[in-house]
Amino acid sequence: MSQTKIVLSERDLPTHWYNINADLPAAGIALPPVLHPGTLQPIGPADLAPLFPMALILQEVSTERYIEIPDEVRDIYKLWRPTPLYRAHRWEKALDTPAKIYYKYEGVSPSGSHKPNTAVPQAYYNKQEGVKRITTETGAGQWGSALAFACQTFGIECKVYMVKISYQQKPYRRSLMQSWGATVVASPSTETNAGRAILAQDPDSTGSLGIAISEAVEEAATRDDTKYSLGSVLNHVLMHQTVVGQEVMKQLELAGADWPDIMIGCIGGGSNFAGFAFPFIRENLVGGKKTRFIAVEPTAAPSVTRGVYTYDYGDTAKMTPLVKMHTLGHDFIPAPIHAGGLRYHGMAPLVSALAEAGVIEARAVPQRAIFDAAVSFTRAEGILPAPEPSHAILVAMQEALACRESGESKTIVFNLCGHGHFDLAAYDAYFSGKLEDYEYPEELVKHSLANLPKVE
Repeated sequence: MSQTKIVLSERDLPTHWYNINADLPAAGIALPPVLHPGTLQPIGPADLAPLFPMALILQEVSTERYIEIPDEVRDIYKLWRPTPLYRAHRWEKALDTPAKIYYKYEGVSPSGSHKPNTAVPQAYYNKQEGVKRITTETGAGQWGSALAFACQTFGIECKVYMVKISYQQKPYRRSLMQSWGATVVASPSTETNAGRAILAQDPDSTGSLGIAISEAVEEAATRDDTKYSLGSVLNHVLMHQTVVGQEVMKQLELAGADWPDIMIGCIGGGSNFAGFAFPFIRENLVGGKKTRFIAVEPTAAPSVTRGVYTYDYGDTAKMTPLVKMHTLGHDFIPAPIHAGGLRYHGMAPLVSALAEAGVIEARAVPQRAIFDAAVSFTRAEGILPAPEPSHAILVAMQEALACRESGESKTIVFNLCGHGHFDLAAYDAYFSGKLEDYEYPEELVKHSLANLPKVE
């Protein structure tokens, strides 16, 4: 039997982030400009300065292929990176498939997911510019936990607006953030104009990432000592995550594995899929490789499979710049599914552009099926996955079973971007038969899309 766990040493930790913006022109893909929410004109660095430190703004618009990772960031990365890559021998046997399945496990980070890969550099660049406080939003709590950890590391105050349904479903995520010194508020809250406006319309609102973003952005924009931090969607966030894919490339080579036939990741805002897949997508764009890339989203928040590719706001209160992306509309309020990190109304512009160009595929899957797959995986491999990466696990299982039918021995690689230790209430609902599937109603999609901004 070939190697089960493929590990790298600290010496193998990537020294640069990969910026896919440098290679999009080779595929004829151009990223549309970001627009000012007031004027609808292309924005410049000065427009983003109230929210982000200049170093991150410059990374956001950079077309350099590789950007050096600061030594201070790499030193903190070494607390958990490089992360292991596993060959899923036992799961392959359980599925009776000739496919070779590998998974990258990001659950070994301090906060239990891939999110610190960008939280640490974001906190670092804020610290470099003398920022005292950072506000952010979080869905399931993975991003809020990561930023709380990163801010604690650099001595920065952290305030997290947590989507109310997750605040209620996942109290221990809240406790983890508080352990790192963060202040956590259920969103929508009474602390901002945006939150108060939502509560006036719907006092029982369960919240959304769009609402939580509005609250965090409003606080950052109205305080001189505060910046805002985002855990997905933006170019610089996706770029920071490419340490994941670069390590996978090296680990597959070390294992003597075939080049991946299929790579799979879940998508909410797009960061873990992008960080995992972008270094390999480059090989498709400029190296002639033919890997299939499958991005998996919930049927309850199907931004790529059922949304439209157009300009929209990143938040509900229309305070953020407009980006061209796959969107369900900024008014979208998702069903309270347990994959809280995948409930965003939009998709990263880079991921959206690649999907629109046919470079990647998107697939939407229901909630109960992802837990079926998660339990199958756990009983073979021993790791309990979060609901978010369980979307990728389901599609990996579907592709492996297709190989069983065809007799093909394809190499399938997926990103297990976080553990499920804080998601046991979701598993409890699954085992007790209380878990429901949500198909987002077509009339609600149409209603939300009717309020998209009018951009020429």
